[in-house]
Amino acid sequence: MLFHRIPADFTRNSPPDLLAVALGATLYAPAIRPTLAADLARCHRDGLMSLVCCLEDAIRDDEVDDAEVNLAHQLRRFADEEPDGPLMFIRVRHPDQIYRMAERLGDAMRVVSGFVLPKFRPDESGRAGVQAVHDIAAATALPVYAMPVMETPEIAHAETRLPTLVQIRHLLDQFKDRVLAVRVGVTDLCGWYGLRRPAELTAWDLGLISTTLTDIINVMARRDRGGYVISGPVWEYFTGGERVLKPLLRESPFADHDPNGRILRRKLVRDALDGLIREILLDRANGLTGKTIIHPSHAAAVHALSVVSHEEYSDAVVIAADANGAGGVLRSAYANKMNEVRPHFAWAKLTLLRAQLFGVAAEGVTFVDFLDASVDRELVA
Repeated sequence: MLFHRIPADFTRNSPPDLLAVALGATLYAPAIRPTLAADLARCHRDGLMSLVCCLEDAIRDDEVDDAEVNLAHQLRRFADEEPDGPLMFIRVRHPDQIYRMAERLGDAMRVVSGFVLPKFRPDESGRAGVQAVHDIAAATALPVYAMPVMETPEIAHAETRLPTLVQIRHLLDQFKDRVLAVRVGVTDLCGWYGLRRPAELTAWDLGLISTTLTDIINVMARRDRGGYVISGPVWEYFTGGERVLKPLLRESPFADHDPNGRILRRKLVRDALDGLIREILLDRANGLTGKTIIHPSHAAAVHALSVVSHEEYSDAVVIAADANGAGGVLRSAYANKMNEVRPHFAWAKLTLLRAQLFGVAAEGVTFVDFLDASVDRELVA
């Protein structure tokens, strides 16, 4: 048995604090794809919890009109065939598309959980975007949310970053019930400096990007001020190329797993998924939740590492039980750390929320077990 506590079900109508964590691995797909409905259904069957149909950077400028028509057709078809599908979002180029797509979709808007607002700025265009989402939610009585993306040069540049983030925070706070999560466009942020991280390195290894991510988290995710869930940046590699640095993925957890453990590790390294795993761990350690992905094969790593370990869960339960905030220091059930109630209280609540949605590993079960259960055996071989 892999789970001490199995993941709970959720729907598009679940509370937004649950949905923000439930996003997990969020796959982007071009809205122009002629087989989009079938692709979305297949991805959901394979375990994807959230998908974004992109009308922005994923399509050419001369494809926008055709992409809107195709997307409306594909989502209407999807709504008829897969009514209980994943959390679905539409990435728009400008606020007018939000109203236009809602009109094109009609009743099929029921399968759309919201809109991704790229290159978000604290100006009239940013306000218009979240206002449009608010208007559609009010007109349809559906749980429709906005996910703004932090990726503009004003955020990339040191002299304008903090003032811009503070202004964005003030704007989003005016529409807080309609903002599900904040996303980070690391590819665009790198682009302003001509950077591209290799598959051997993570976003956190790039000094400029690490500093930017830290400031975004500092302003947007403060738990004492009702902070927003911030998603992890995109991992953009399908496979690895020539390596200079040794993999940092330890051999012992795989060697101790079963005879196929070493084969699984070799596949992860071959496909550069060891870099993805390291970036996911650094994301979470720094306060990010979930991950933007560009290939369904990446979801297994994101979701395997989203399962709460038995040790984390044991600590979180004990800390959260101090509902009165009396404080003090508690000894971990694993006898390897202290649990200081007040500073660890917010961590415990977030951990229990993740446990509800992704489950809790049974004692002695590791992320390798979950990876092994979710990776296709044919691919491993």
